[in-house]
Amino acid sequence: MGARRLLSFSDALALLGSDPPAVAALDRALGGVLNIATGGVADGLVRIADARGSVLTLGRGAVRGIGRRLGLADGRAERTELLHAAHTVIVVLAWFQALEAQHLPVHLEDLELTRHEQLALAGAPHVAERGAAFARSLAASDAPSPAPHRPFEVVTDELQRWYEGLSTRFLDFVEGLRVWNTQTETSRGEARRIIRTELPREAVRQYESLYAQLAQEAPEFGFWTTQIEHRATRAEVRRSLGGISELLAGLARTVRPPVDVAAALARSSEAMLTRTVLDASSGPEGIRVPTLREMYLDPDFRVREVSGSNGPATESWWEEAQVRRDLTGYLAGTLTFAGPADAPLLVLGQPGAGKSVLTRVLAARLPSAGFLPVRVPLRDVHAEDDLQTQIEQAVRTATGERASWPELVRSAGTAVPVLLLDGFDELLQTTGVHHSDFLTRVARFQQREAEQGRPIRALVTSRIAVADRARYPEGLVALRLEPFRPEQIRSWLAVWNEANADSFAARGLRPLSWEAVERHLALAEQPLLLTMLALYDAADNALRRDSDGPFDQAELYEELLTAFARREIDKDGPAPAAPDDETRARGERELQRLSLVAFALHNRRRQWVSAAELDEDLTALLGRASAEASGFRTPLGAAEVALGRFFFVQRAQSVRDGRALATYEFLHATFGEYLVVRLALHVLTSLLTHRPSLSAAKSSVDDDLAYTLLSYAPLSSRQMLRFAGSMVRRIPAAERDQLARLLIGVLEQHGQRTHEPHPAYRPTRFPASPGLRTSARHGIYGANLVLVILLLKGRVSAGELFPSWNDHASAWHRHVLLWRASFDEEQWTDFAVSLSARRTWSDQGRELEIILQSGAVESPDPLDMNWLYRYPRGNDGPGWSRTYWEEVQHKLDVSGGTNDGVVRHVMDPVFTWLGPSVTTFLTSAGGPATSLAHDVLKLLLGGADLPPGEEDTVRARVLRGLDNVPREVRERIRRLVAEHPAPSSGTGSTSGF
Repeated sequence: MGARRLLSFSDALALLGSDPPAVAALDRALGGVLNIATGGVADGLVRIADARGSVLTLGRGAVRGIGRRLGLADGRAERTELLHAAHTVIVVLAWFQALEAQHLPVHLEDLELTRHEQLALAGAPHVAERGAAFARSLAASDAPSPAPHRPFEVVTDELQRWYEGLSTRFLDFVEGLRVWNTQTETSRGEARRIIRTELPREAVRQYESLYAQLAQEAPEFGFWTTQIEHRATRAEVRRSLGGISELLAGLARTVRPPVDVAAALARSSEAMLTRTVLDASSGPEGIRVPTLREMYLDPDFRVREVSGSNGPATESWWEEAQVRRDLTGYLAGTLTFAGPADAPLLVLGQPGAGKSVLTRVLAARLPSAGFLPVRVPLRDVHAEDDLQTQIEQAVRTATGERASWPELVRSAGTAVPVLLLDGFDELLQTTGVHHSDFLTRVARFQQREAEQGRPIRALVTSRIAVADRARYPEGLVALRLEPFRPEQIRSWLAVWNEANADSFAARGLRPLSWEAVERHLALAEQPLLLTMLALYDAADNALRRDSDGPFDQAELYEELLTAFARREIDKDGPAPAAPDDETRARGERELQRLSLVAFALHNRRRQWVSAAELDEDLTALLGRASAEASGFRTPLGAAEVALGRFFFVQRAQSVRDGRALATYEFLHATFGEYLVVRLALHVLTSLLTHRPSLSAAKSSVDDDLAYTLLSYAPLSSRQMLRFAGSMVRRIPAAERDQLARLLIGVLEQHGQRTHEPHPAYRPTRFPASPGLRTSARHGIYGANLVLVILLLKGRVSAGELFPSWNDHASAWHRHVLLWRASFDEEQWTDFAVSLSARRTWSDQGRELEIILQSGAVESPDPLDMNWLYRYPRGNDGPGWSRTYWEEVQHKLDVSGGTNDGVVRHVMDPVFTWLGPSVTTFLTSAGGPATSLAHDVLKLLLGGADLPPGEEDTVRARVLRGLDNVPREVRERIRRLVAEHPAPSSGTGSTSGF
């Protein structure tokens, strides 16, 4: 997958309108080698002199006519094919022009063999093969080509190496002909030097000159290069991809405009620019949020092709890519690139970086005469459907019309479809299905469409946080949106202040200044959070108030949401001069109700909830009669209008499963995540002061509401944990410690629950069996309690978590198995990477320390078999063996899990040939105990990299362990280690083996 489309030199000339008889004559001159279909030399030897003249004449003619030929192209796809052909021609032409320009001490005409000379050499097959090898290279199908994500100097470096290979094959062929034997050795040596060194360098210079000529007639060639000096870099701030329409519209003079559904989709896309990022009621009364056309700024970015085991989820991977400021030019190049369109462009960014807005603006800006943008919000389509069905759903939502994908493409005429698949991360979050192969499925869809004559381009957006969950198809390019620079923030502020100048003046407020925003730069660098800072300041210049310092994202959300809730309350009557207790209580009730909306989404594992589902949730949790007494407002029915007023909640009419539904969703997923964490911590913290007993036990805690809300989905997404960490830090240390002790007690007792609180609350349908449903909910609730305990304490021992267990490590293991069984694959991954386990010892024996993982996943500490088998720390006894190694392999297989399967697959050769060594354990004085198999692999795979002296120690330990395994295993280990002797021996000694 991802192989480049082959195009022979003769095919390229034919596409560009060269005279067919002349092309055929060139092909004959090279024995048919340029025509890939022949596969080799047809008859006679290569006639270089004839070929040289034909290549120069035909190649130059084809390049001169490229502008006229492009003007006649019928659509974007044909134009792209012609551009590919033109590049193929100049690659070959450049080498022949360089050959013509070199002053060789011999004449190329000497290579023109007479018929008698050809017959004389016919018995020398090696000469014919050398000629064929050289001629095949001229097909140029494997020559490096420019791409928008690759610096042009990298392409020319690769091209020089390609020319060096071509020149070497040419020289091999020439010397095989022995036509230079009449020349002096000095002349022959000089000719060799020129061909090997000067010719490739001159070919690159000729290529660059020809490339520049093509860029004058075909602007796409300018889009594909990324020289160090980017033209767009000099423009400090660019708006709304404003140049892409002009860049691309002029390339489609003969393209027919779209009709029918394609035309309707184009109108829907164009309307995006008139909309705002946030609703008009987002801020205080009188504030105007500018439209996307006014407000959107092209972000900086980095871009790299994905290859190898490392990938775009790690910061170090991006360090090799320079920051670029030419997004408009880059996207123009990507959408017109003559290379294969068989993998999507993956656009990554932090929450609020503008990924979704980018897809909206790009869809609006692409000229409909040439491109058919199809934006698919993945949060709004059925995750279980195939990609084609999801596209058709999105088209119907945008236009109100039903159309199959082939019908849509036909209605677009010759325009190239551009799929904008927004929210791969939300696709992962909104379903329990594992979608790690989504990018691969997109690539397969692109390849199928190309085979059907419907080539498409595709772009997929995602948060960086889940970039490590994806499998990357070959040829995929990743683009990461960079934070705003100070210049971009200042430009954004200028637009904001201009749009609200009258409102600020009328209310006696000052415009939002750079100095006020600079203190909160970590937030202002993300476009969405910058907008929220502006809204927060628009009420009363709040960012200028004295404070303890810049706040983080959680504090911004708290300040903004609280202020907005109070403004909504004020609309019901005049506000007091200062917020009183009742105002604060009413504002808190508003946010708690919104938090229940957030839980409705979170516990359903999707980004929307219907009005009917939300009404059911609130009724089940609060009851219609006792809602006010519970501290919440009434369920949805009476408050539906008020709920819709909040700018961060969008109310939409949509069709789900064939039914028209009123649905609610948050403007950005982080709003819902924040509110879920906020209410979860509020409910758990309230257990400290509100502990009505449900039984006779004095220590019991009424955690019914906590269990109801927190037993359906984990709180372990990275953004949630960041929010929670910020909130927990604001709890006094003594209260944090007290709450942690209380939750440890709840964790130990929650499995004894004999009733199901709020039985009507069923946001997720667990297995039909009551027993399975109960165990799954207990597992998720227990895992959430552990996460909160870790947030409160940072780290905790298994002994603290499970004080009533004799073996604390076993208690942890059993609970982890329950949690794992309760999660789907994505939930389990989120949970597992959020913490780490460290095996230690205490006075009572082995212990396990659990630590909240704040950064990237790190390799775990080496295992000590003394710890695992409950021997004392530093045990230096004789070692021990177990006979159940086959059972270990068998249990890995029976578990059926992907992770166990991977480990079993890797270890199968060890189990097959060294099985008993897996459960033969060796001690070392004062050090860890290891298995014999572990030490053998350590020597074989990493012996040369071990610290000084350790390799000898490991070898000695292996030697001691050989007596504890059967003879055939002992001999295999001896042979293995003998084939990898110690480097210090120098003579092949095996140190006793």
